Amino acid sequence: MKTFNEISQLVANELEKINWNKEPKGLYEPIGYVLSMGGKRIRPALALMACNLFSEDLQAVVRPALGIEIFHNFTLLHDDIMDKADVRRGKPTVHKRWDDNTAILSGDVMQIAAYQLIADTPANVLKPVLDLFSQTAAEICEGQQYDVDFENRENVKAEEYLEMIRLKTAVLLGCALKTGALIGGAGEKDAQNLYDFGINIGLAFQLKDDLLDVYGDESTFGKKIGGDILNNKKTYLLIHALKLAKGNDLQELQNWLNIAEENQSEKKIKVVTSLYNKLGAKQICEEKMEFFYTKAIANLEKVSVSTNNKQELRNLAEKLMLRND
Repeated sequence: MKTFNEISQLVANELEKINWNKEPKGLYEPIGYVLSMGGKRIRPALALMACNLFSEDLQAVVRPALGIEIFHNFTLLHDDIMDKADVRRGKPTVHKRWDDNTAILSGDVMQIAAYQLIADTPANVLKPVLDLFSQTAAEICEGQQYDVDFENRENVKAEEYLEMIRLKTAVLLGCALKTGALIGGAGEKDAQNLYDFGINIGLAFQLKDDLLDVYGDESTFGKKIGGDILNNKKTYLLIHALKLAKGNDLQELQNWLNIAEENQSEKKIKVVTSLYNKLGAKQICEEKMEFFYTKAIANLEKVSVSTNNKQELRNLAEKLMLRND
């Protein structure tokens, strides 16, 4: 069994082999730029790790895993436009360094490249892998649409938010794991348990992201702290704060949600964060994150390979929960 670090290095090496230095440069240079930013490379690593549970030969899973990573980065290009995000992984987003049209078109090419790489899946499991990937791609779009819809809705339930992040974030982790498992020769039950592991880790991962956006360290998080607060994003924290706030607290929270002046940004972040603390929203989010993490580990335990062989995945899950970026 390879370690996560060994697999991460393998992914990095293989990504570097893909040539984006071609014409027209205005189309391909932004792709090379966004992929050079690094990132955790969690999704391709999960595909390789899942495959490695059932096979020592990882060659067959490499290109599909790269396809999943490129697809993930494609979604970020478009999400950053929709979210008006200026920074990604500590660097200017593609639409800021170039423009919106460039980010859209380069993202489109990345999606095509992702499908080309996924199509290199071994023939015996090509159809289920392609079907899973296509379903996942559509679900991510559904999740993004819910996210956009929530911006214009005053009342969003916690259950609706969790479904949105399941679609927008968790399904691609599940897809990566199940893809790797199928290519490695896993049976349907084991592949499904790994998919469910990915879903629950993905939910916990996004809740951690919500926490880091408010409570993280900007120098390690890679983007501006408090962005969700400034954009009135319906996060798990805000949804519960609105539900729990009464009287003056509710009035103050609603007043700040209506303030968009740039010169009030720092104060808005400070006041809303203070209300989250006062109302217990942070603790509620942390408890829900722990709930999904526990479910994920239970899914992993059901996979019918030795406990020792699953330890790297367990370690990675724990690392994702303890991360500061």
